[in-house]
Amino acid sequence: MATKTPPRATHRPAQAPTSAAVATATATPPRSAAKQPRAAAPPLRESHLPGLPGLRTGDDVETRIYNTVYESVMTQRLTPGTKLPEASLCELFGVRRATVRKVLQALAHDHIVALRPNRGAIVAEPTPEETRQVFEARRALESAIVRLATRHATREDIVSLRRQLEAEHEAMHRFTQPAWARLASAFHLRLAELARNPVLQRYLMELVSRCSLIVALYEPPGKASCEHDEHARVVDCIARGDADGAAREMEAHLQALEHSIALQQARSDNNLARMLGMG
Repeated sequence: MATKTPPRATHRPAQAPTSAAVATATATPPRSAAKQPRAAAPPLRESHLPGLPGLRTGDDVETRIYNTVYESVMTQRLTPGTKLPEASLCELFGVRRATVRKVLQALAHDHIVALRPNRGAIVAEPTPEETRQVFEARRALESAIVRLATRHATREDIVSLRRQLEAEHEAMHRFTQPAWARLASAFHLRLAELARNPVLQRYLMELVSRCSLIVALYEPPGKASCEHDEHARVVDCIARGDADGAAREMEAHLQALEHSIALQQARSDNNLARMLGMG
């Protein structure tokens, strides 16, 4: 019986890749797929800095008068003890005496002005004892805040804080004292946000506003209201998860700020319109 020879397997020779296939395989990846360099941050402008803590929102005349007086105090145009005659304010803003009195009462409630019976309103003159009490309350509050911020801050929060410190450092070298003082206040308020406690945040807003008034009135010209390096050390502790260290750094920072204040300042002899930035 004849043995059948198994069919021989046939192999097709591999085809050489076409020029189109080679071009596709070796083509440079699309430009969009390549890693792009990080875009440079836009230049910091004073108009982009945070607003003053304590400014009111709204476009009515009472808000305009309140914010004008408030900003003039915070930017050191209105000095401690400056008289704010109702008649002059009525003339400057074109309003009735009742409107001016209502605004002055609101400013007095927020410790910006003092109302003296039968003698009218003046820009507030915080006493050494009041200053001590305000800073004592703030140290206690911010100690709790940085501990909570250390507990809750994410990696993205730390990155955001460091970017804020970069802007703060740039502002100190480019802008006026009131401008970088606003950034310094914004740093403390940002820590309060990271604490995730709205009650503490509201209390700190009031204390920061009062401290900003004291600093604006009495801190020597040209001195930083908050030292950049001190803020950086607080952030370093938070990044390491060192709540006790963050609290110690904040305590030392606020003590240094309090000690920098000299509760004496010369009276201004400018007229009220110029001091309010209206003349």
